[in-house]
Amino acid sequence: MAKQVTVPKLGMGTAPVTLVEWLAKEGEWVEKGKVVLIVETEKIRHDVLAKASGFLHILVEEGSDAPISSAAGLLAETKEELATLQKEEPAAATVSSQKPAETPRTAPPVEVGGRREGRIKISPAARKLAEEHMIDLSVVEGTGPNGRIVREDVERAIASGAPAAAQKYDGREVEKTIPLRGTRQAIAEHMERSLKVSAQLTAMGEIDAGELVKLYKNLKKQAESTGQRITYTALVIAAVAKALRENPLVNASIIDNEIKVWKNVNIGAAVTVEGGLIVPVIRDADLKSLGEISERLKELTEKARNRALTDDDVKGGTFTVSNLGALGHGWRFDTLIINQPESAILGVGGITERPAVRDGQIVIRPVMTYSFTYDHRLVDGALAAQFMTSFIATLDKAKV
Repeated sequence: MAKQVTVPKLGMGTAPVTLVEWLAKEGEWVEKGKVVLIVETEKIRHDVLAKASGFLHILVEEGSDAPISSAAGLLAETKEELATLQKEEPAAATVSSQKPAETPRTAPPVEVGGRREGRIKISPAARKLAEEHMIDLSVVEGTGPNGRIVREDVERAIASGAPAAAQKYDGREVEKTIPLRGTRQAIAEHMERSLKVSAQLTAMGEIDAGELVKLYKNLKKQAESTGQRITYTALVIAAVAKALRENPLVNASIIDNEIKVWKNVNIGAAVTVEGGLIVPVIRDADLKSLGEISERLKELTEKARNRALTDDDVKGGTFTVSNLGALGHGWRFDTLIINQPESAILGVGGITERPAVRDGQIVIRPVMTYSFTYDHRLVDGALAAQFMTSFIATLDKAKV
């Protein structure tokens, strides 16, 4: 019997999941354990593995939403079984002990050269390529299931010199158009909403990172024998966790005209991934050792970059840390935007050597910049200063 490619439940969410891209074509053989489908929620992308080997029969088209636990596709054991499935109505295609499969939906209409071309079925990969080369989709013949345009169709159109769709905007010629959707769309909407619903103010400054650098170097030496590498990000998260416990109103949110002071100290760490940023959450960071924070941070970062995060991994944060120094940007300041419904976010830059005055002498010291954005409805300037004082004091006193 054919086996389902099931739409996964990513954490506690119950909303339908968007099918981003099938990594195999209709009728193509898929090996067990290989990524066959990429899905996406508002916050994360996730790879769906084939639970059995078989010939793929697609039930739900790319770009469509599908309910959790429903069948997005089927994996037939033989070509004969595949042919039978392809003749059936999608809703009638059933497998042993499984629910009926979903009926595929057509892709939304697209604009080509300023005119609506009807309902053109096209895969996301093909659409992206066509937009990059400004190919007029009305002249592209689709060879995918039910006439869907796939990437290979667009590649043939490019090679044959298919006409480009005219794209101009206010007297300027468009080089390429990138749809605002998926992760990038979610980030854009979240950031815009954050600025609309809270009164955000950013404090910036420099921190003498001498003791922090000493600690990091000592831990790096220890890692040669223990095998546990501690990063600057882990050190910053540990210091933030202590500062939040000492300043609980920073570890709070305004929800429904009430101040919710959170019992848990759950710190999100911004991670760069394809398409933008994701913020997995280290829960109860104040109750974890530095080693435990480091291990959890490493695990979440790997899951983020392998598209294996679940909704549970990114929900429930009470504060966010962004280490821009990890990206090699060095000395810098930024006006970070709060990750709602949190009340604050701390960004740190790279550690660079800069001149400083110590005991009346100009000396060279390692300096780390910081940008602390807080919601002025809840956190006033005095509390913001107290929080940063706690954070910096923790870094100064940090010892192995």
